[in-house]
Amino acid sequence: MKYATLVLLLTFIAALFAETITKHPIYVFQYLLIGLALVLFYSLLLSLSEHIGFGLSYLVAAVMTIALVGLYIFGVLKSRKAALVISGLLSIIYIYIYVLLNLETYALLAGSVGLFIALAAIMYGSLKMKWK
Repeated sequence: MKYATLVLLLTFIAALFAETITKHPIYVFQYLLIGLALVLFYSLLLSLSEHIGFGLSYLVAAVMTIALVGLYIFGVLKSRKAALVISGLLSIIYIYIYVLLNLETYALLAGSVGLFIALAAIMYGSLKMKWK
């Protein structure tokens, strides 16, 4: 649960970039639905892990969530490229968090380095944006 905020923020930033690049608005209600889908991941993970192992539960919940958000972004923005980019980003985020959860002694180091790389990528990406 402690990584939920990270997943939400990174996904919303990616959606904001996609919205700006495609010049197609994503409305507040649509951001809310995306956020609810991301939060539902944790409920899926918990409920599935009661019946199957954690690793498989994580995989199933992540694939379901990534597919849902990716398809929704495609429907909202009408852009296959934006949907694939956000789905890819979510895949990287969920893989990264899974690795963090399994790296008990190096979690802080890996988390800090990962956040640094994410911030650097966001800063670099924002340089190419036309904000008007």
